[in-house]
Amino acid sequence: MAKQHAPRFLEIVNDAKSRVTECNVDDVRRMQNEQEKFTLIDVREESEYANGHLPDAIHLGKGVIERDIEKSVGDVNEKIVLYCGGGFRSALAADALQKMGYKNVISMDGGWSGWKNAGYETVKN
Repeated sequence: MAKQHAPRFLEIVNDAKSRVTECNVDDVRRMQNEQEKFTLIDVREESEYANGHLPDAIHLGKGVIERDIEKSVGDVNEKIVLYCGGGFRSALAADALQKMGYKNVISMDGGWSGWKNAGYETVKN
């Protein structure tokens, strides 16, 4: 069953999505298969990440990504793909990183749910 999000939350998500680049789970899987260079970041809560995440993903929760991004990704030109549960929090985080000067940030639409539904590999810590 799909989550019912609050209207004001959806407003800010749609506003952010108007400024960010999005891809889908198949695009990310293709980039992994082709060994494309990018940093994959899971912006979900720590407990969500611990219960399972995409291969090679690092965890930087949406609540701390602006504070901690430069420790993991110092080059503002590096390609970064963000994902969350469905693609909303990652869009908000992508928008924030762009405001910080990051130039190649992508939000994965569909997120963890889409990845799992596609039957792609997951890992658990």
